[in-house]
Amino acid sequence: MSIVVRFHPANLTVEQYDESIRRLQAAGDFPADGMDYHVCFGSDGSLTVSEIWDSQEQLEAFGARLMPILADIGIQFAGEPEIFQVHNSIKR
Repeated sequence: MSIVVRFHPANLTVEQYDESIRRLQAAGDFPADGMDYHVCFGSDGSLTVSEIWDSQEQLEAFGARLMPILADIGIQFAGEPEIFQVHNSIKR
């Protein structure tokens, strides 16, 4: 069953976000296996990230590779991510 994950970084800037994506892509790890959708939104210094994953296990496997990169960039989180089971997903 797919899941929706909402991450709430503390004071995430556009520069930090772009650097994290650049590093993940350079490592050949983005988009990650099992990630169906990724969106970053909000204003600079207050960005939020939401994703849809095929499974909790794939999210966790990616998280093990992602977290050291985020820590190196100085990205911190305001709390644990919110995780919801997907009831339905419609794409155009």
